[in-house]
Amino acid sequence: MAPSTVFLEPDSLLTPKEKNKLRKPVVEKMRRDRINSSIEQLKLLLEKEFQRHQPNSKLEKADILEMTVSYLKQQSQLQMKRSFHKSSQFDYREGYSRCLQEAFYFLSLHKVRTETQTKLLSHFQK
Repeated sequence: MAPSTVFLEPDSLLTPKEKNKLRKPVVEKMRRDRINSSIEQLKLLLEKEFQRHQPNSKLEKADILEMTVSYLKQQSQLQMKRSFHKSSQFDYREGYSRCLQEAFYFLSLHKVRTETQTKLLSHFQK
């Protein structure tokens, strides 16, 4: 069979439907390249984490995505725990400070200073 040449008409002669038909494979390849690039970046970013779970194994794209989701969920839970712990500490300090203010106010109402009041004030200031 003799080689055939495909003659492409200039863009101005193509209908929009024909232009889309020609452009679709190129756009699809660019989309797949972006997806693959992102998956490769995830693999590089979480390489140590992947080695802990599946050392010496070639990871498929689906494995990389699943392990990334799992890792992100794990990190989110840790962040929530840390946030709760900090919030609890803040609440405790805030409550203690408020209680201290009330105690000072109460003790200041009594003009006579007893030894117990003095010791208590001294203790609170520590």
